[in-house]
Amino acid sequence: MEVVLSPKYQIVIPREVRENLGLEKGQKFAVIVKNGVISLVPVPSLEELRGMAKGIEMREIREDEERI
Repeated sequence: MEVVLSPKYQIVIPREVRENLGLEKGQKFAVIVKNGVISLVPVPSLEELRGMAKGIEMREIREDEERI
């Protein structure tokens, strides 16, 4: 799949990709550049992140001896 950079430096994400990933109008992306490769990573909304850490026990992450 190939896209073209417009004269305004814009790129259209093809419909197939948008539908496959469930992308919405106005969605934000993090732009990551590494070794000449551009990656667009969808930034989740606060609503999507809500409850993500539900049930995590902090004791399992780090022992008391490791705390400063």
